[in-house]
Amino acid sequence: MLNMFPGYSQDESDSWDILQKNADMARRLGYQPYRVDSTKTRILGVEVDALAFFKDNEFDGNVQSGYSLPGVRLQPRLTYTPIDEIKMELGLHATIYSGANKYPCYAYHDIAIWKGDQYQSGAHILPFFRVTARFSNITLAVGNIYGGATHGLVEPLYNPELIMTEDPEMGVQMIVDTKRWHSDLWLNWQSYIFKESSHQEAFSVGWTQSINLWKHTSDGVSHRLDLPIQLTIQHRGGEQDNTRLGVQTIGNGALGVAYEYRNDRNRIFNGIHTEAMALYCVQQSGHLWPFNGGPAAWAKASVDFIRDLRITAGYFFAKDFCSLYGSQYYGTLSTKYSGGRFNTMSTGLISIEYSRTFAKVYTIGTHLKAYLCHTGALSIPADDANPEPYTIPGEFRTPFSFGVYFRCSPSFVLKRFGTNKELKAI
Repeated sequence: MLNMFPGYSQDESDSWDILQKNADMARRLGYQPYRVDSTKTRILGVEVDALAFFKDNEFDGNVQSGYSLPGVRLQPRLTYTPIDEIKMELGLHATIYSGANKYPCYAYHDIAIWKGDQYQSGAHILPFFRVTARFSNITLAVGNIYGGATHGLVEPLYNPELIMTEDPEMGVQMIVDTKRWHSDLWLNWQSYIFKESSHQEAFSVGWTQSINLWKHTSDGVSHRLDLPIQLTIQHRGGEQDNTRLGVQTIGNGALGVAYEYRNDRNRIFNGIHTEAMALYCVQQSGHLWPFNGGPAAWAKASVDFIRDLRITAGYFFAKDFCSLYGSQYYGTLSTKYSGGRFNTMSTGLISIEYSRTFAKVYTIGTHLKAYLCHTGALSIPADDANPEPYTIPGEFRTPFSFGVYFRCSPSFVLKRFGTNKELKAI
């Protein structure tokens, strides 16, 4: 997943028409258009974003245990655009897993030390509120921000599966679109604390940029070369921290180059997307990771056919690297063995995905993804069950995942309060 349409003006970068020309299923299922639509000024409406999913992760080996995700993500919202530059949204976000009837009340991603004693029944439900303001090439969002695939993080830094598991991001965001530069800067506040809370305050800061170095378009054929720069940081703890865990700050960074070729004239072969990235992780303070930092490398190439079929091959290699929001196969820590650490991680990626969008608001998709994973030796520290540390030799495994998805994002007009011209005449 690379930045969404870098180097375009906002009207063009946020267009569903352009989105449909790119066969990246993660974007079609998770991207959130952030443009304030001036044609909806003085209109009260309803927007619904629903995603039904079934994802089966057949994982084996020492990296991660397998699991399945059957369920629905539902986000209905009342919307109102009082003037051309402002949009307001109020609604709710619900996560429903098939067969579940209780959902613990805590932040749904990574803040795992505190589980909470209270539960919701039937679904995990959160209020949703967002104000979006557009000023020329700058878009500001406050409340629930435009997260997930909209940030455009590369796959080792962001697992597309999170659209099915994490809470909507909440905080503040600034997106800038110019002819040669796309920037997304955001703060996502993940865990709030009161006095005597038994968990840590936590928030994440991210900044993705893409600088267009070169582009050329002629007769439906386009080439572009971009420089992506990406950064994510998470901070835990503070003055009110009562956990004695101390302040913890960890981060990921990525820098690379991306080339895209697109051919809209050819009905069969539509494009090539390539990227090569150097990555680094750092633990500025704390002890969440058993290392203070290390490098990684990532390269990927995708080929699009009939605008809806994408075949991808990629390769990842790391030493002492952990991704904040990426899959465990893009890092050197094990979640299957608590505290387990690989000396290296080498992961090949092969995926086939098909997705199709109808009438701009309905998308179906399916994918098969295989990881060709070769781990280095796994070091496991001593604990209550094993008083002595021990090592498991490296191994080669081929875990895979399969998924089927349906997304719909319809909108409805409830009431028109007059035209924008009438408003200016008052």
